[in-house]
Amino acid sequence: MTKQYEKQDSHLLEEVKLYYGQVLQKTTDLKTNACCTAESNFPPKIKKALSLIHDEVLAKYYGCGLIAPQKLEGLTVLDLGCGSGRDVYVLSYLVGEQGKVIGVDMTKEQLKVATKYQDYHASAFGYAKPNTEFHLGYIEDLAHLGIPDNSVDVIVSNCVINLSPRKDLVLSEAYRVLKEGGELYFSDVYADRRIPKELTQDPVLYGECLSGALYWNDFLRLAKASGFADPRLVESSKITIENPEVETKLGNIQFYSATYRLFKIQGLESDCEDYGQAVIYKGGIEDSENTFVLDAHHIIEKGRVFPVCGNTWKMLKETRFANHFEFMGDFSRHYGIFSDCGKSIPFEDDSTTTSGSCGC
Repeated sequence: MTKQYEKQDSHLLEEVKLYYGQVLQKTTDLKTNACCTAESNFPPKIKKALSLIHDEVLAKYYGCGLIAPQKLEGLTVLDLGCGSGRDVYVLSYLVGEQGKVIGVDMTKEQLKVATKYQDYHASAFGYAKPNTEFHLGYIEDLAHLGIPDNSVDVIVSNCVINLSPRKDLVLSEAYRVLKEGGELYFSDVYADRRIPKELTQDPVLYGECLSGALYWNDFLRLAKASGFADPRLVESSKITIENPEVETKLGNIQFYSATYRLFKIQGLESDCEDYGQAVIYKGGIEDSENTFVLDAHHIIEKGRVFPVCGNTWKMLKETRFANHFEFMGDFSRHYGIFSDCGKSIPFEDDSTTTSGSCGC
């Protein structure tokens, strides 16, 4: 991490360390529910994993829900802001003994709990040795922790990136360490407008995952600038603060919990372009046998021909999901903007224009 970064933003990082390392001692110490992702109806394998997690690790987890994309067997997964390690250990179970999970956090107190139970969880999962490792450091500077370029299959993060003062560095580092075809799959808090500077200096609002939240449109621009050309929203929900004092401070700002997946794939376009392509889901992905959900707009039923844009075709063809699909078409002919992407040709129909070369 650069000296300039440390000078400009170290005060915020220290406040977050203090909040999560010393002020919070258990989940119920949170003053709002903003840091919590929505509870899910977990599939059986995740429920099994959660039942094997040590009680102290669970007690130090400051949230709910869980971030776990499909098909993780044998992969290398990186958890940004892993805290006490609850998600790392669930992911450890999902990747299997041949996979690997790396946890990164800047809070010593949290990592002390996480590292304490590595052997415990390896034994509980029936592994000969732990398939987990933990690093004390900053998610903005993974290079300093020795995480190489193109070395990680999937990156996850659960309501942590909003706590970073330099989200641009987090995203650019994520892009660097991901393998081609890998993805950043994460849940976080977003605002419907830019947060006033004075609120970002409030340690409680910041620690509660509120005043560090990005305006959603700024996030999309930042993701694309970092190399993730086509961010895909998986699910979202409005956050209810349920704390009158905090609500008064925030005024009319609205907050949302949202899960995005960002793929590292060369050649993705900024919009959904139509090349006459389609896919058929063949099944075979655990807990997604009959329907595969790529994102909120691509819910693909097994056996049905499903028309897709060029970007979606690549997200399935050039990733770990490829063997579960049949692919039709190529990129040899372009048919314009894809009709289901929510964008249409901006020009008026000839029948509505006036005469004259300049349209006057």
